[in-house]
Amino acid sequence: MKFFDKLNAAIAQNQSLLFLGLDPNPEMMPIRSSSKRETESIISNLWDWLQFLIAETADFVCAYKPTLGFYEALGVQGIELLHQTLKAIPAHIPIILDVKHSDLNTSTIFARTVFTQWQVDAITVSPYIGQDHIAPFLVYPGKAVFVLCCTSNPGAIALQQYPTDDAPFYLQIVKEARNWGTPEQVGLEVGTTSTEILARIRAVAPERMILVRSIWAEGGNLTKILAAGLNANDSGLLIPIPQDILASDNPSKQVKSLREEVNQARAQVVSDASKCSVWLPDVCLLNQHPQMELILQLYDIGCIMFGNFVQASGVTFPYYVDLRKIISNPQIFHQILSAYAEILKDLSFDRIAGIPYGSLPTATGLALHLNCPMVFPRKEVKAHGTRRLIEGNFHPGETVVVVDDILISGKSAMEGAAKLKSAGLNVHDIVVFMDHEQGVKDRLRENGYRAHAVLTISEITETLYEAGRIDNEQYKTLAEK
Repeated sequence: MKFFDKLNAAIAQNQSLLFLGLDPNPEMMPIRSSSKRETESIISNLWDWLQFLIAETADFVCAYKPTLGFYEALGVQGIELLHQTLKAIPAHIPIILDVKHSDLNTSTIFARTVFTQWQVDAITVSPYIGQDHIAPFLVYPGKAVFVLCCTSNPGAIALQQYPTDDAPFYLQIVKEARNWGTPEQVGLEVGTTSTEILARIRAVAPERMILVRSIWAEGGNLTKILAAGLNANDSGLLIPIPQDILASDNPSKQVKSLREEVNQARAQVVSDASKCSVWLPDVCLLNQHPQMELILQLYDIGCIMFGNFVQASGVTFPYYVDLRKIISNPQIFHQILSAYAEILKDLSFDRIAGIPYGSLPTATGLALHLNCPMVFPRKEVKAHGTRRLIEGNFHPGETVVVVDDILISGKSAMEGAAKLKSAGLNVHDIVVFMDHEQGVKDRLRENGYRAHAVLTISEITETLYEAGRIDNEQYKTLAEK
């Protein structure tokens, strides 16, 4: 099961936003170990305590969060204790391994270890190295990462608030992290005692799951924390169980009480929000497009631009879509491939054909994703070598689906299809990412092709306008195109 599906199921089943840190810290145990005891005895006591905590809280939490550093500090036996602890956690409750992983050189092998061997559902990572560091953790379907974007320790203020209070570094991390993966892949870890900071992060990332830390450090106001951190659906926030509860003889009673307190405060926040006299829709959630997140990310990384752009046909459009950039962003590339695949699963074909040059990476990715052979018609035939018009192996009579990036006039797609047909292949369907509209699908139908598009320019325009990415003037210009 995917991490976020598992998390949401646990939230619903236990009616809880609480997560518990499972840290083998001898100083936190109700009965502290004597310094004279052997390591084996300490490990045994810790194991008994961790089992006790899991049994006491399994009905009241939505996730467990073991901190790797505590286990590593105990040496080899500590790692063995971690494995025991992971196995003891009920299968239906997700595990977030708190690592703050920050080493690019070990990210690939570490991701394989935690996700395939240890079978954890998500981990925490440091953002400083950037997307190259995060990417190896996102190639595992259904797994997730929480990117550390803010901490509460005073010594970090000089870095996190740099260069100005209006544009602090921690908000830049949030903005970048949104481009690293989908909301189902990337969440945010926020350590803060400030509801203002939490509210600013939520405003920048309204769709992300936020794992909060340190909120009890100064007796934080739970209602204000929830008001600042909950998303528009009154969820999207994970609340930590205070560590002092874990040292009690009856933690289940206190955790249950805290769960009720959180749920009451949450209900109060929802009730207060419903009394607002003015509703300001930053994003129209009632009519949210299923590809909204992808559209916004493409805009944010510069794949969708607005201005006056001359197209290959010589016509000037008030926008330009450049999908070539997606090959440098694995997460968005994966989302686009998945969107294409949703269309292709309902079509019948033997091979995939990409149109040079823009759609060749997409066609290659789809061939790998769907385990389907690929061919492509050459843009120009070489005067040497095999002089082949079609590259790749095929058999005349097979059916090929054509993959292109954008339908503007349909000319390049139809030219490519004609080359494929001249080699004895059948072409019935042409699948693109974006349809310029203006009757191009009808034009293709008249020529014997069925056209399919992930998005239309109208859907993109409407979503960007509703999300506040483009202004009213830009919207009108595009609507009147």
